[in-house]
Amino acid sequence: MSKKTILVWFRNDLRIHDNEILLEATQKGTAIVPVYCLDPRYFTTTNYNTNKTGNFRAQFVLESLADLKKSFQNLGGDLLIASGKPEELLPEICKKYEVDEVYHHREVASEETEISSNVEDALWKMQINLKHFIGHTLYHKEDLPFPIKDIPDVFTSFRKKVEREGEIRTSFATPTQITVPLNLEQSIVPPISELGLEVPEKDVRMVCDFKGGETEGLKRLKYYLWDTNLLLTYKKTRNGLIGGDYSSKFSPWLAAGCLSPREIYWEIKKFEKEKGANDSTYWLIFELLWRDYFRFMFKKRGTSYFMESGFKGVTQELAPNQEELFEKWKNAETGVPFIDANMKELNLTGFMSNRGRQNVASYLVKDLHVNWTLGAAYFEEKLIDYSPASNWGNWAYVAGVGNDPRENRYFNIEKQAADYDPKGEYVDLWLS
Repeated sequence: MSKKTILVWFRNDLRIHDNEILLEATQKGTAIVPVYCLDPRYFTTTNYNTNKTGNFRAQFVLESLADLKKSFQNLGGDLLIASGKPEELLPEICKKYEVDEVYHHREVASEETEISSNVEDALWKMQINLKHFIGHTLYHKEDLPFPIKDIPDVFTSFRKKVEREGEIRTSFATPTQITVPLNLEQSIVPPISELGLEVPEKDVRMVCDFKGGETEGLKRLKYYLWDTNLLLTYKKTRNGLIGGDYSSKFSPWLAAGCLSPREIYWEIKKFEKEKGANDSTYWLIFELLWRDYFRFMFKKRGTSYFMESGFKGVTQELAPNQEELFEKWKNAETGVPFIDANMKELNLTGFMSNRGRQNVASYLVKDLHVNWTLGAAYFEEKLIDYSPASNWGNWAYVAGVGNDPRENRYFNIEKQAADYDPKGEYVDLWLS
């Protein structure tokens, strides 16, 4: 067998389980060079005057890298963590370790795909191939019952056809040994201060102490399914607001790729066999399907999800003093207790319930008449579980410029507060 060195470029796939690029590289390469680039473009200010990455998510990513590095070391390898633009760093690393091929997982949002293209161009000049894999979704795009360009713009149509005709592949095996070049340079996970951010303070009211890394993600999966049987009541409790148990809370680990959606799916199937299937076990798979849907829609619709008029080309009615209104919204100073409580939770913990997200988004767009993209950009900074497709896709949906089939969907905030916080416990928790 001829010697082959493969560079495995990690991005939002920070795990060793169900990771096709890692498994194939270990099977086809005599040595692998696992690399993660801390790209400075993710730690800049956006056109919306928000940070691209806030301290909660940055801390989570750094913890995830530390965990991945440890997993590699336990398998006899290591993870090389470098700071800089991948299109500049990866060719240098390829030259240093005489790399023959580079593997990576495809992304769907425009900035991420542009970075991939830049890397591909830089490697092409060195006659090195960048091999693309698909590994972020429950369904592989090739197993969908329609090509990406024909995906229905209404989720229900997509779901019904996919559930009937699609197939979910089995998870990939976890490598048992990692061989890296003998001279692989030492690297460390940098402190958050090197990214221009501060360690976030932990608020005792936070729903969950989210710690980055595959180890913690798998621990949460085991807790939610096997240790507590909470999955059996998920559909009933998922609109909760307080504490760690009303919903799975898998989203931060899914966003960073510390948990594979397929792994979650097969674990749910195993759980159903042993404990019984019900509405709740199905509903968690249903939510994973929504996540898939936005990723596939991003592939279909491209940059239109970042445009104010969305892919529907709808013009939003805007208030003349929207900057002032936006400031009040983001600083939890709207004077509407249910909205302010949710925004305060987001600002102090980097997390907000699904129910809260829908309400604060609807309030910003439909009541305050502020440009929805400002809200989406603010969530991009603050959320620990930010993922471009889910975030911008959901915001476009609420704003009526994306996938919502209903015209002018509106949340009555008072009614929502009465339905989901009838005793005012959530509002008291955050505002008293």
